[in-house]
Amino acid sequence: MTTFALPPRWLFLKIETDEGIVGWGEPVLEGRAASVAAAVEELSDYLIGQDPRRIEEHWTVLYRSGFYRGGGIHMSALAGIDQALWDIKGKALGVPVHDLLGGRVRDRIKVYSWIGGDRPAELAAQAKDAVERGFSAIKMNGPEELQYLDSRDKVEKVVANVAAVREAVGPDIGIGVDFHGRVHRPMARVLLDALAPYHLMFVEEPVLSEHVDGIADVLRNSATPIALGERLYSRWDFKDVITSGVVDIIQPDLSHAGGITEVRKIAAMAEAYDIAVAPHCPLGPVALAACLQLDAVAYNAVIQEQSLGIHYNTSNDLLDYIVDPTVFAYDDGSVAIPLGPGLGIEVNEDYVRERAVEGHRWRNPVWRHDDGSFAEW
Repeated sequence: MTTFALPPRWLFLKIETDEGIVGWGEPVLEGRAASVAAAVEELSDYLIGQDPRRIEEHWTVLYRSGFYRGGGIHMSALAGIDQALWDIKGKALGVPVHDLLGGRVRDRIKVYSWIGGDRPAELAAQAKDAVERGFSAIKMNGPEELQYLDSRDKVEKVVANVAAVREAVGPDIGIGVDFHGRVHRPMARVLLDALAPYHLMFVEEPVLSEHVDGIADVLRNSATPIALGERLYSRWDFKDVITSGVVDIIQPDLSHAGGITEVRKIAAMAEAYDIAVAPHCPLGPVALAACLQLDAVAYNAVIQEQSLGIHYNTSNDLLDYIVDPTVFAYDDGSVAIPLGPGLGIEVNEDYVRERAVEGHRWRNPVWRHDDGSFAEW
């Protein structure tokens, strides 16, 4: 089991077997890649010498046997291992992972493109460009720093940005607005009301997940679909959110929430409550390939995030580390479900090793309010 820290901010895992079959995973928590790599190394003590085909067994032991369980680092390490084991099993049998999960229910899934960066700018032009490139849905950050109670001009700036995008793309393009957990309860109520006239596809993380219960009535009554879940790591984390009735779209990350094995169960839980799934994935090609395997078999999967051209991808981008980038060819706002064995992609290991020499030490920015206090990024 070998990990590779790769620019711009990713971590790949290569699992080798004694039969020569290799599986790839993407066990990363943005800003904590080295910690996750250490967790993968610790979990390898159990895995080396095991039969890689017993994925459910290994997931159970790796989750439950450590006594302390869950959280971003543990579940991200487990996620990448799980992805790689599914990749191995599919390759050994010569079939895509989705065939092993019952076969696909769709041939393609809609994708969206990020615009605007952390501090939204030049939104109308970027939105038009995304539509011209064939995307039928886009996502943007909404507010910048917001205090518990903040000025009306900050609300108006968010509204103006959304209005400019809506005017640029017309009424039929989906617009997701990510509050990024930057907003506290008092301002979330104000912003949701102010943005309602723009008929958004969804508002993402209107408040941090740990505060959802305090604003539950507001979210249930919102005219805009509510999406969240990128900072939840297991079916137990999602359980209360799903049953609360506050969320319309869950966004588990297949590199954070235990991989394909766990997110399949999370998606099934959500389906029982008529809640949609839109996997979070501002990451690399292995993570995206894993997401598409889940999208293939989850009836309630509705749209897939992907990182091509995202503002985080500076030194390298989504397609750089795979041999055949056409596997992620976007057409008419959608991407086809990969049909190749395993995860359906071939990793360019020579280039992975070349770029791993540089590696990365990515950290998210630390923001401050005008009074010097910490601001949610």
